[in-house]
Amino acid sequence: MISCYRTVRGSDCGVQFSQCFLCFFCTAFLSDFNIRADNLFLASLMSDVSGLALIESKMRGKTLLVYWYLLGSSSPRVGVREVQRSLGFSSPSVAAHHLNKLLDLGLVDKSTSGEYFLVEEVDVGILRFFTRLGRFLVPRYLFYSVLLTTMLIIYLTFCGWYGYIPNLFALIFGSIACGILWLETMKLWRQRPF
Repeated sequence: MISCYRTVRGSDCGVQFSQCFLCFFCTAFLSDFNIRADNLFLASLMSDVSGLALIESKMRGKTLLVYWYLLGSSSPRVGVREVQRSLGFSSPSVAAHHLNKLLDLGLVDKSTSGEYFLVEEVDVGILRFFTRLGRFLVPRYLFYSVLLTTMLIIYLTFCGWYGYIPNLFALIFGSIACGILWLETMKLWRQRPF
């Protein structure tokens, strides 16, 4: 009989190959399973990436505007006329068309009463640079801008309080960094859909 040389938790199994269930299981199933599991993982990853690419290609213009409105809406369910009036569309059919595009993408669902509600949130396009704060969408750079500006103000306050002369490099680099972050925050804020 061939003895088993597979390791079980770092030590040799030490039983005959024909009697070792673990080795039989490993040779018969795991090698094929690992290949299939890796392929399934890659396939699911690729489908997620291709799904996001599809969503990004479809969510442009007014469809993105409708999705943005749904993200920031105060009520969880919105009707076609509410979307049409809030976004200033020419007719309810335009709002219905874009809501149905979002429905086809799987981002919203439709209730029996005809109201639409969000099912999934995705970060595509300009939405990558925004984060949700309650029902508001704010640029991600806003947090860094506020943090760095607060740190600079506290530094200057402590220097003035204790009578120290602020370091010139800290003032220059802190001011430049604050300026760049606030500039980027304002640029993103102007690029929002509405």
